[in-house]
Amino acid sequence: MTHEKDYVLGTHDEEISRLALQHRAWRSRALDAWRRAGFAAGRTILDVGCGPGYASLDLAEVVGPSGAVIALDRSRRFLDALEAASRRRGLENVRTVELDLEEGNFPPLQADGAWARWVLAFMRRPRDLLARVAGALKPGGAIVLHEYFHYATWQLAPSSPEHQEFVRIVMETWRASGGEPDVGLDLPRWLGELGFATKEVRPILEVVTPRDPLWQWPRSFVGSGLRRLVELGRLTPARSEAIARAFAAAEAAPDCLMVTPGVLEVIAVSR
Repeated sequence: MTHEKDYVLGTHDEEISRLALQHRAWRSRALDAWRRAGFAAGRTILDVGCGPGYASLDLAEVVGPSGAVIALDRSRRFLDALEAASRRRGLENVRTVELDLEEGNFPPLQADGAWARWVLAFMRRPRDLLARVAGALKPGGAIVLHEYFHYATWQLAPSSPEHQEFVRIVMETWRASGGEPDVGLDLPRWLGELGFATKEVRPILEVVTPRDPLWQWPRSFVGSGLRRLVELGRLTPARSEAIARAFAAAEAAPDCLMVTPGVLEVIAVSR
């Protein structure tokens, strides 16, 4: 049974909109990684922890009518959003599966590839999920992962104590829910243990100004994240407002820079 309240970031409309912005910011990197992994027409690809399915829709275009995308998520609300979007686009090659990624068995299939972005970091047993993904792939199937490896690289310059407090509480809340924000560096070792050959490991980290479109990706999380931390009792409304004011003031400074959270891109192939 899906419990939407259990999502540490929520599944409300604001979060669905934030995830859309996030995907737009990362779309070009995802498309490039999928190309290097060999995702192409006619392939069957797993979208593990698909959320509202923004990547699923792009994958459906990549694999075309002769391919298929199997989108897995435990949120019925997210899957409903993906199904509605698929209908609007006339896509018939997206199949949704409501599944608790912590415990549920994958549908019987042998996929050509799998994709997950910021999913393993939220799992209590991420290696077990990775093992189930491995079992759903054909020999030679490719997996593409984007996961944080050092979330605390997310900083402002000039330094903002309020922003540092926000990042610290986000990480504490994440870990309290059973996840690990810095899971990325474990992935190559786990993949090797599970019979994969790691082909590429790339760090992704940017330094941007408020004028850079990429700024909007972490910026969107500040607003929704603060509200979610208040809902969870991790911040008082007054402290949330103080952090929001400090971020807005930093953003308005002409010389402000942001270092984005460090992400690791891993591409591996099953033997």
